[in-house]
Amino acid sequence: MRFKQPPALLLIDIQKGLDELDYYGGGRNNPHAETQAAELLRIWREKKYPLFHIKHRGSPPSPLSPGGIGNDIKDIVAPETGETILEKDTNSAFLGTHLHQLLQDQGIVDLVLVGLTTAHCVSSTARMAGNLGYNTYVISDATATFNTLGPDGEAFEADLVHRICLASLHKEFATVIDSASLIPML
Repeated sequence: MRFKQPPALLLIDIQKGLDELDYYGGGRNNPHAETQAAELLRIWREKKYPLFHIKHRGSPPSPLSPGGIGNDIKDIVAPETGETILEKDTNSAFLGTHLHQLLQDQGIVDLVLVGLTTAHCVSSTARMAGNLGYNTYVISDATATFNTLGPDGEAFEADLVHRICLASLHKEFATVIDSASLIPML
């Protein structure tokens, strides 16, 4: 399968503050997620496909709070002049932003999601995108999440959380594939 028209790449919350593992509960899976996202970003730029940098404005004491270095997008995927940056205050890139309107204005129907974290903003954005009728693709090796504590204090390893989040999205809100499967579709 190939896309009929250029899909939009959403780079979600790939910010410096997400390197503060202690704040987010310790361990993280997929240490190469940003490298994979950067490779996809390179391809999108080369093809001049639409792309959107999504940036989370966390509330203090979040490492993503505006004004702190943690709010900055990581250098590996830093926006270039003219690229759209949307700032959000919630988990979904659609709430409190004009993302949906920008996509509609450009006639975009296919979305490719990469970034952080699978259990939070990537998942929330994918669910909303699916509900809004977009053909949504979550790239498994270009996303990552952190260890998570359950309500009873049970610890869940990041890789398990990541796989379960992807499984709950797949075929319901999005199609989950890896980068190697995506590239031939472009």
